[in-house]
Amino acid sequence: MHHSTCNIQSTLKKLIQLSLLAGVSLLAGTASAAYPDKSIKLVVGFPPGGPTDMSARIIAPKLAEILKQSVFIENKAGAGGNVAAQMVANAAPDGYTFLVNSAAFAVNPALYGSAAGYSPGKNFTTVAFISTQANVISVNESVPVKNLAELREYASKNKLSYSSPGYGTTPHLTCENLFKVQWKADINHIPYKGAGPASMAVVGGETPIACTAVAGVYQFSKQGKVRILAISSDKRSPNLPEVPTLVELGYPQIKDYTWSAMMAPIKTPNDIVQKMNRAVNFVLELPDVREQMDKAGLVVMSGTVQQANTYMNEEVTRWEKIVKEVGAKVE
Repeated sequence: MHHSTCNIQSTLKKLIQLSLLAGVSLLAGTASAAYPDKSIKLVVGFPPGGPTDMSARIIAPKLAEILKQSVFIENKAGAGGNVAAQMVANAAPDGYTFLVNSAAFAVNPALYGSAAGYSPGKNFTTVAFISTQANVISVNESVPVKNLAELREYASKNKLSYSSPGYGTTPHLTCENLFKVQWKADINHIPYKGAGPASMAVVGGETPIACTAVAGVYQFSKQGKVRILAISSDKRSPNLPEVPTLVELGYPQIKDYTWSAMMAPIKTPNDIVQKMNRAVNFVLELPDVREQMDKAGLVVMSGTVQQANTYMNEEVTRWEKIVKEVGAKVE
């Protein structure tokens, strides 16, 4: 559902045009017509400043307007999004607590095993995918390399480290795959509690390299504080047309994305899940929301509840395989 966003969006155009025509009336549910009658909490699995948090903050005020209730954000960072996932898995399934998490949500059960503390399929239903973006490898401006080949050469002669948004985040796995599996290089992984802190680490020179999703370092690259060497998308990003893909650079197997999605505790009534899905899709079509997403380097996603759950299952399966192949571990 990530890179085939276009197909999904085209099939959805009709649904969304209907919803835009019908406006908010389409959002009126049936059995839970009174829903929501109090404020709604979005629990974000990472600190402010990363793509997951940005996605939630862009849509929250608009959801509040549509649902006519306040929608507030609680950042619960830790263990690559596991802390937030465990909290929401145990929340009342009444439609007033949702999880907004990254692709780490699909990765962590394979990486952490039972310590993840939740199962995507058993504890949650996916409400909607919000945004997606590829991962990037960036270096502090003082690092004397201009491209990925030079970084490989530099890493063979120097002891280097890289920051990531945490164990199990897709940027962590993208770089483990590149550095350990492809290069056989000993580049030390330093996990942070999200893309915001991981990006600040490379800007401040705490680590020479960062592996984050685009949004983490996008503005810093524009300001010349970091140099983005490669991107993990299947094609070059319109936001970063000068940055080559890992596919172009000879790593065709590395096509990784970091998405943000909204999940509800498993027993949340279906009509509430459907109503929230329609509300999210409605908001994602708003021109000013698209503009804010674009500025942050995020690509809007959308889709029905069924599409969202199908894609989530595919992602869980795909990342399970990658975790095994890369031999990724939590240290």
